Amino acid sequence: MSREPTGHYDIKADPAVDLAVAVKTATASQKRILLVVGGEWCSWCHILDTYIKTNPDIQQTWNDRYVTLFVNWSEENKNQAFLSKYPTIGGYPHIFVLDTSGELLHSQDTALLEEGRSYSKAKMQEFLDRWKPLAG
Repeated sequence: MSREPTGHYDIKADPAVDLAVAVKTATASQKRILLVVGGEWCSWCHILDTYIKTNPDIQQTWNDRYVTLFVNWSEENKNQAFLSKYPTIGGYPHIFVLDTSGELLHSQDTALLEEGRSYSKAKMQEFLDRWKPLAG
């Protein structure tokens, strides 16, 4: 289940099933879960994907500490039943930080991590450090 951020949001995926798998993976690896909500239509979702891929230190921290679960939100599938369990999302992409059991720890507006037309390395690193697993 753990995969590096790819920016691929599957409109047919069942996020409840995917979360159960992510919880098993996170528990076994002592990682937290980053639930990234967005869609293929979302330009900032693609910017986030590119940003992570082109910043190896951020990508390593992301992958070393977190299991990533992408959840689609689009006109075709808003995943309302699943996302209704979380705080309201104001913009996309949006990241929910979950503990190893899938409990919500933090709701992150990614606009606060932006810098110009990309993301701030300092803000992203601070976010990843702040929510890292207690063991990591």
